[in-house]
Amino acid sequence: MPETDAITVTPLETPTLGDRSYLVHDGEVAFVVDPQRDIDRVLALLDARGLRLTHVLESHIHNDYVTGGLALARRVGAAYLVNADDAVSFERTPVRDGDVLEIGSRMRVTAVATPGHTFTHLSYVLTDAGTGQRTAVFSGGSLLYGATGRPDLLGPRHTGDLVRAQHASARKLAGMLPDTAEVFPTHGFGSFCSATQTEATSSTIGREKAGNPVLTQDEETYVRELLAGLNAYPAYYAHMAPANSAGPSEPDLSPPGQADPAEVRRRIEAGEWVVDLRHRTVFAAGHVPGSLNFGLDGSFATYLGWLIGWGTPLTLLGETAADVAQAQRELARIGIDRPAAAAAGKPADWVAGTGRELASFATATFADLAQVRHHRAVTVLDVRRSDEYGAARIQGAVNIPIHELPSRIGEVPQGEVWVHCAAGYRASIAASLLAAAGRQPVAVDDEFANAPRSGLPVTVPGAA
Repeated sequence: MPETDAITVTPLETPTLGDRSYLVHDGEVAFVVDPQRDIDRVLALLDARGLRLTHVLESHIHNDYVTGGLALARRVGAAYLVNADDAVSFERTPVRDGDVLEIGSRMRVTAVATPGHTFTHLSYVLTDAGTGQRTAVFSGGSLLYGATGRPDLLGPRHTGDLVRAQHASARKLAGMLPDTAEVFPTHGFGSFCSATQTEATSSTIGREKAGNPVLTQDEETYVRELLAGLNAYPAYYAHMAPANSAGPSEPDLSPPGQADPAEVRRRIEAGEWVVDLRHRTVFAAGHVPGSLNFGLDGSFATYLGWLIGWGTPLTLLGETAADVAQAQRELARIGIDRPAAAAAGKPADWVAGTGRELASFATATFADLAQVRHHRAVTVLDVRRSDEYGAARIQGAVNIPIHELPSRIGEVPQGEVWVHCAAGYRASIAASLLAAAGRQPVAVDDEFANAPRSGLPVTVPGAA
């Protein structure tokens, strides 16, 4: 738990979305930066530590999750700070570049305009009033660990201006803070809001000066390389900024209504989504015909929110009520508030009395695929992103990125389809979509690094 004398910073991790929020306190008074929608996590920490929350700070109008900031501030009577230039439809405490907040006995917070991820992005510099030292920056989607927030989420018309603003903003922060100051970003832990990904879990201004491209490259090189490396981002992002500007309410996390097998069948036949939360290998072995597999062990909400038609009724199937509750919480974070129904138990329970048998499909490794291709022709479907496919691919593979597959299943050749991704999670989603459409998938549950080791012909463009 990072500390600065009497000031404690506690990260609240949301790994499935690749984000962090922060609770900062002096032992009595606290503020929170960029809280997620499920504010009960923050409330529990406040209660456990006997803290009084006085301020909730937003670095920007988020594109990858629905904020809990307004609901949290209203629940505890805290000031809710949002950039004065953001067009929002709720009462807030407007904050501008250079505004200084005195919070508790030692915490002085200065708002710093850092456009780039959005035009109105703010970072918050923390000064220990007892020592006068600038000890940390809460950098939101500006300066990340080894990267910066992506500049293209507001559309191509603004990307050129924002990417250059991002370069200037990062250097602004680096110039005003000592090398020892800790960096606490919101994005960069797997979020698609990050331009690139690193494995770092902590950093300082000094470390970023030494290794972050935005601080080591000139503007033109940074702009060129960052824009060249941008890839697709989830379709649900389009709904996040409008929701956050409207002022999201506290989510209703009470259990959804329970669906019996007949209702599960009716919902599938009506074209609704019935999502099985179990691990991909057990799903492949036996599942409700027509159900889809988005396992809780991966980036569940990101991929479900990316692929589902927004507003499509959703039923959740999980081994336990706790699994359903976890899925419901993750979905609330991206604005899918109330599942239409749910059921917990075993797959046989979900078809009992309907006259339907469980469906299944095969799973395999890349070594299995190499052997099969010696004996018969099969389609290899690569559902990785186009940038992944462009870097290395199995010769002859058909590339349809997972987020495009629901609308492009008709392009998948008939017959036996061996579907793969980088590690198996997306392949299972794709295989379930194909199976629900009446196709014959084999899900490759293996690391892509094993493809060339298995003797498969892998093309690496540009390799000697």
